[in-house]
Amino acid sequence: MDTHASRLVCQTCGARFDLAEYRWCCTCGGCLDLEFSARIEPSLLPRRPSGMWRYREAIPIDLGGDVVSFGEGMTPLISMVHGDHAVHLKLEMLFPTGSFKDRGASVSVTRALDLGARRVVEDSSGNAGCAIAAYSALGGIACHLFVPEQVSATQVARMEAFGARVIRVSGTREDAARAARASIGPGDYYASHVWDPYFHHGTKTMAYEVWEQLGGLVPDLVIVPTGHGSLLLGTYLGFADLRRQGLIKRLPALVAVQAKRCAPIARRYRDEPLPDRWGRTTATGIAIESPPRWQQVLASVWDTGGEVVEVEEEAIQEAQKAAARRGILIEPTAACALAALQVVRPPPDACVVIPLTGRGTHLLD
Repeated sequence: MDTHASRLVCQTCGARFDLAEYRWCCTCGGCLDLEFSARIEPSLLPRRPSGMWRYREAIPIDLGGDVVSFGEGMTPLISMVHGDHAVHLKLEMLFPTGSFKDRGASVSVTRALDLGARRVVEDSSGNAGCAIAAYSALGGIACHLFVPEQVSATQVARMEAFGARVIRVSGTREDAARAARASIGPGDYYASHVWDPYFHHGTKTMAYEVWEQLGGLVPDLVIVPTGHGSLLLGTYLGFADLRRQGLIKRLPALVAVQAKRCAPIARRYRDEPLPDRWGRTTATGIAIESPPRWQQVLASVWDTGGEVVEVEEEAIQEAQKAAARRGILIEPTAACALAALQVVRPPPDACVVIPLTGRGTHLLD
C-alpha cells in the first residue's frame, strides 16, 4: 500500500506544493499540511508489534525505507479517580525521552533521512528538543537546537548528552524560533513540532491507540494541554482519520487547556483582546505567546463541540501534587489537563481521556 502523501497545502492561502521540493512553510508564510488519506486494516493490528508504527499505513512515510524508532508508543491507558471524576489517563510521560513529543520526532526524523537531509534543526523550550535530539542520534544525523536563554541547565544537558548542538538565544521562546528558522539552509530539515506537518502525523497515533485500547469506543472528552497545539491537532487528525475510514461514527469533544498566565488561544476563543504582556507560568511547555496554528486549534475545538479553558497556577500545582500522591510524577504542563477537570466538570458518566504529556522531575514548593 502506498503511504506517500500527495501534496502540501497551505492553511492560509490554499496554495499547493509538490513534495519533491522540500519546504517548511508556504511562500505566503503560512503553515503547511499534508494531503493524505490514511487507511488501516484493523484485522492486521493484533499481529503487529505494539508500538505506534503498527499504524504504518496511517503515517505518510515511504514504507520501503527504515523508520527511526525505539519501538515507542502504546503507552498505558489507566483508569483513576481524580477529585470527583473518573478518568482514563494516557501515560505519555513513559516515552523514551519522557514526553509525547517522541511520537512526532520519530516521524519527522524518519522523513528527514528519507529526503537525504544533512542535519535537522528545531527550536524548543525542552521536551521537543530532547525528543528531536534523541531520534537524530538514533538516526545518525546532525542536530542543532535553538533554545531560549531561560531553559534549565538540566534540559540543555539532556539535549547535549544526545549529541545535539544547543544554541541559547536571548529573549523569548519566539526569539529562539526565529533564530532557528533563520539558520535553515540547503540540506537542512526543520523538524519543528509547530511547522512540520509530518510531526502531527506522529502525534495523531495517540488517537489510534486510545481507540484501540478502549475496544473501538470513542471518548466523550479528550482534555489536552495546549501551547502550539501539536498534540491537540494530532489528536483531531487521528480521530478524523478513524471517522473517515468508518471505524468510528463521531469525534470526541476536544478541550484545549492553557495556563491563565499565558493563554492567547483561550482569549481568542472568547473573542477577547490580548494583553500587551503575558505573565510567567510554571507550565513552560505551553507558554506560547504567538502560536502559528492557533486558528487550526480553534477550528478543531469547534468542529468537535469542545472548548478552550484556562487554569490558575495554584490549580496546576495542586493537580501535580495530587498525581504524585497517586504515584504519578508529571510536569506542570501535564498537570494543567488534570486541573482543567475542575473547570470543565464533565458529567459523571462521561468517558474522559487525559494525556499526561510529560514526565516530572520535582514538585514545586
